Amino acid sequence: MPKNKKLISIVIPCFNEEENIERTYGAVKKVVDSLGTYDFEIIFVDNGSEDASAKVMEKIARRDPTVRAVLLTRNFGPESSGLAGLEYATGDAAILMAADMQDPPELIPDYLHKWEEGYDLVLGQIISTNDNRLLLGLRRQFYKILHRIAYIDIPINVSGFGLIDKKVLQVILAMPERSRFYRGLLAWTGFKRALIPYKRGERKYGRSSYRSIFSYIRHAEKGLFAFSTLPLDIITYVGLFLVLFAILITLAFVIIFYTHGNPITGSATLFLGMMFFGGIQILAMSIVGKYVAIIFEETKNRPHFLVKKVINERH
Repeated sequence: MPKNKKLISIVIPCFNEEENIERTYGAVKKVVDSLGTYDFEIIFVDNGSEDASAKVMEKIARRDPTVRAVLLTRNFGPESSGLAGLEYATGDAAILMAADMQDPPELIPDYLHKWEEGYDLVLGQIISTNDNRLLLGLRRQFYKILHRIAYIDIPINVSGFGLIDKKVLQVILAMPERSRFYRGLLAWTGFKRALIPYKRGERKYGRSSYRSIFSYIRHAEKGLFAFSTLPLDIITYVGLFLVLFAILITLAFVIIFYTHGNPITGSATLFLGMMFFGGIQILAMSIVGKYVAIIFEETKNRPHFLVKKVINERH
């Protein structure tokens, strides 16, 4: 291996992608073979798939020494599977992409070009997609809201398809936190970044692990509670408003009692008041509970993932 060649790690997390792994490998291999000025390693990560994904990537790794297959003991979630691949990356930069053929490997040269220009982060920004329009719209609105309320500058509509320089990767891997929202963490580092707009392709084989709106909600919660204290601020302001409102209502009742000589009665008013304040209390407790749950996860100090097997491991 010539010393002047830079090594690029292509990290591809997989969950139930047996129909796409071979196709993704072929498409990526075609692109990297055309880039003779770099050396490449391809790292597939099986996130506890229920199909034959592990067998497919093992087969590829045994016939191609530039491919590494990392098999996790179970499904640790999409963020952890990506982290596993990045931990096994040994390149000067790592490119993280999905195995569903929706992230075009043909953009890899563009990513590398931006990297050579001096950008430490090169992130893909989705400008159009064939995904569910409702979910896409909700996703876009979430990133717009997060962009405004987060205490860091998180770009809108960035995907998981991106290049990370080795020095940035070392910072990310050194972070001790367990609950990870990578788009936020990358923005938090503050390294120089470039955005590459692209059209996300259509998934032709297999099913996405994000199959319902609840999957997106859980992902949104992770980003919101990890990079914004706005929910807690809202609770504070609502609580202050309700206290002032209660004081004014009490004063009004006292004035009415002394001017008209009879107290205000009405079970309906009392019931509505109880429902309103009870709902506010439950909402406030739920929001605080989300932050407490994050703290609870952090204190466990469990590993992000467990590895069952590695094919073509480098020492």
